[in-house]
Amino acid sequence: MRRGYITVFLTLSLTLILSLVFTLIEGARISATRMKFECVADIGMNSVLAEFHRELLEQYDLLFVDMSYGGSYADIGNTEEHLRSYMQRNLRPDAGYTGFGNLRDFLAMDAGKVRIGQYSIASDDDGAVLKRQVTDYMADYPLGAVMEKIELGVSELNGYGLETRNVEGERQSYEAQIDEIGLPTREVEEGVYEEVPLNNPADAANATRSSGVLNLVLDDPAAVSAVKVTLNDYLSHRTLMRGTGMCQEAAEISGEPNELIFQTYLFEKCGFYGKEMEKSLLKYQIEYILAGQDTDWQNLEYVAKRLLRWREAANVIYILTDGAKIAEAEAMALALTAVALCPELAEPVKYTILFAWAYLESLQDVKTLLAGGRVPICKTAADWKTGINGITNVKGSLSQEGGGRGLNYEEYLRIMLFLQDQHSRTFRAMDIMEMDIRRTAGNARFRLDACFDTYQADLSVSSGFGYSYEMSRCYGFY
Repeated sequence: MRRGYITVFLTLSLTLILSLVFTLIEGARISATRMKFECVADIGMNSVLAEFHRELLEQYDLLFVDMSYGGSYADIGNTEEHLRSYMQRNLRPDAGYTGFGNLRDFLAMDAGKVRIGQYSIASDDDGAVLKRQVTDYMADYPLGAVMEKIELGVSELNGYGLETRNVEGERQSYEAQIDEIGLPTREVEEGVYEEVPLNNPADAANATRSSGVLNLVLDDPAAVSAVKVTLNDYLSHRTLMRGTGMCQEAAEISGEPNELIFQTYLFEKCGFYGKEMEKSLLKYQIEYILAGQDTDWQNLEYVAKRLLRWREAANVIYILTDGAKIAEAEAMALALTAVALCPELAEPVKYTILFAWAYLESLQDVKTLLAGGRVPICKTAADWKTGINGITNVKGSLSQEGGGRGLNYEEYLRIMLFLQDQHSRTFRAMDIMEMDIRRTAGNARFRLDACFDTYQADLSVSSGFGYSYEMSRCYGFY
């Protein structure tokens, strides 16, 4: 009888013990399922980020994932499939295993829903997503000296009104005075009269204005890059894919994008006239960002014209205060009007000569800048290079000069970029990036508006033992 009591007691005890053991095992399964879900989500989402675009990193030090993965179709659904695949492979690493004992998976987990609801595309928020990364990359760049020179240049430019002064209108007003007074006539044969020629040398100088700046200031205009692009293929000219804007967490960590840092970054990564980059499609990339035209020639011509306008305004301001130069122009004007028998024209002719001389000096300035020399925004007598007689032969009077004091071509470009509106500056910069990336193998269809750097995913898993879990995670390059 005692043996029977022991058997019953042992049976009851084993029932309780096994219940406890099975409960502990099931609890361990639940905890392991949750833990594995966390680990697999982390591995999967980091694996997606590990597929960052290599060429974009190599050329521009930017980390973005291309949703097209080198193909022709870009969609966030491609990334969802990649993420699902990474999760499933880590949930079932031994799928199809038929080894010893054909052991059953203790967790039997499978990936369920994978939905990416939020993602930050490079061009979102007017390019702020891309510029946030640039700001991070350039965080340690010493901006002090660059900022000081740009601020001084902009201050001088605005102080003298070089961007807004209508020099052409002033010149034309003096020409209109000459036309209004008119020239005397003389009889060349019976009943036939003609105006007495004035032979104003300013007319010869002004006749070159339609020739194009580059044709006047470059010794070999044919050496200018002849590259032409189709602008409709690039970001600033097409309808863009859109994400959900900059991730709040990334914005909080990195702060607001710094425009001056972005401009400095562009000069580090982009070429310009005299400092072209081998990797580039358009050779004058900074000039493209400023002008937005489809050829290197047009972009360089735009910048040269703007330089000429600034220099002409500055040189007019100076020459109208230089007594010696005014006296030279006055003497020439008096001689011309005396020969033409019209002394009342002396004053307006003098000013047309001064304006023509300032124009000649301005062409010399642009030539000097494109040759690698320096030109101050505001000149002194020591900085003036041309003589009054040069206005009769404008191109032949220009000399190939370098050196000098003041700002060089790059520094004038920095001032132009600083004055440009943010939208065109940012989107044209992204055009340049697309142009260069598309030149590399396997990237013929590359689009920056198909690239994201931060994403938030809603994930779920299920277990063969009846459990399912969901979570939401945000990962990115920040």
